[in-house]
Amino acid sequence: MDASLNYDPRYLAGILFFNQRDYFEAHEVWESLWMDCAGTERQFYKALIHAAVALHHFSNGNLRGALKLFHSGRDYMKPHGERYQGLHVPAFQQKMERCFAEVLASPNSDPTLRPQDDLLPTITLDPSPAVWPDPEE
Repeated sequence: MDASLNYDPRYLAGILFFNQRDYFEAHEVWESLWMDCAGTERQFYKALIHAAVALHHFSNGNLRGALKLFHSGRDYMKPHGERYQGLHVPAFQQKMERCFAEVLASPNSDPTLRPQDDLLPTITLDPSPAVWPDPEE
């Protein structure tokens, strides 16, 4: 059976919002999924929620909030190994770290600092889903 058939449409919709840089909406969609899960799966979605909110805060200049959620999201993601729900976990973490590198290097950074467009992370899945949902539904 194709593993991509097991992706929850809310997981995929959140990825679409995330990749469109609509981090608030990604967080909203994943939160509804997170509330329906337990255990390891719940922790995974919590990690994604924290990553999305960290990027939302960073984009809006809340560097303190961004760093706090960056770290908690990373910690929640650690137990998920090499690949979970089609996400290559180390690659995603590396993208997040590159995006946050300047803030991580100097936590008291210039408050006007924002993420560089070319460093904003995206999420890809392997296997890719056969069909992506309409995130607006």
